[in-house]
Amino acid sequence: MEIPFYKYQGAGNDFVMIDNRSKQQITKQDTDWINRLCDRRFGIGGDGLILLEEHPTYGLEMVYFNADGKEGSMCGNGGRCFVAFANQLGLISEECTFLAVDGPHEAKINKEGNWVELKMIDVEEIQQHSDQYIMDTGSPHYVTFVPTLEQVDIFQEGRAIRYSDAYQKEGINVNFVEPTEEGISVATYERGVEEETLACGTGVTAAAIAYFIKNPTQAFLHLRKGGIPIKAKGGDLKVRFEVAKNQYKNIWLCGPAEFVFEGKIKRVHQ
Repeated sequence: MEIPFYKYQGAGNDFVMIDNRSKQQITKQDTDWINRLCDRRFGIGGDGLILLEEHPTYGLEMVYFNADGKEGSMCGNGGRCFVAFANQLGLISEECTFLAVDGPHEAKINKEGNWVELKMIDVEEIQQHSDQYIMDTGSPHYVTFVPTLEQVDIFQEGRAIRYSDAYQKEGINVNFVEPTEEGISVATYERGVEEETLACGTGVTAAAIAYFIKNPTQAFLHLRKGGIPIKAKGGDLKVRFEVAKNQYKNIWLCGPAEFVFEGKIKRVHQ
């Protein structure tokens, strides 16, 4: 069986997208096959795979898998690419709501179809230990501030935290944040991919909130201008939100979501 696929990327975070409205292409039990499709040598290549499916209440549902083939928690840049994909298929116009693993999400896309703003879940519980912040923005994140990203081995140091005794069982995404005059620069080690990725949507969301806690005056100035500018290794993103009594609401993750290529791949039974 040949499966049509589409490849999208959001700030260098890349995904294999499949129109699975028939629910005949791929199922959640296809762990090895999904892992192979995400492999950059033996498959299409991607940080994850996303199924676009119909939902009786929300119209569309996003089903996300990490590159290891296992169903994952929320993926912010994946969600933005999902919206761009649905727009390309003609299923949505400039605004939509869809269901993801962490609940419903609102989204907006520009007329050109390459800039997507995605509303994230509210964030209320944040653990702080010195310069480290732990929170769930749809996926669990560990945020730590560093003087400069150039001096950090993102893979080794991120992996050490992710597989430490505290986080080894469930896993956690690890974000290193460098404050700059323009905003913040962020590098992320992602669980499930088990590598540094060029961007992470839920990760930069967590980083922006941590930045507000650490530097509220500077962060507030950015928010007044439309959002906190974030530089990831794969591109520029922006996060805006509202703060009330240590609760972060109306959080929007904004940035590019671009179609790369499409094709067909033959299903291999292993």
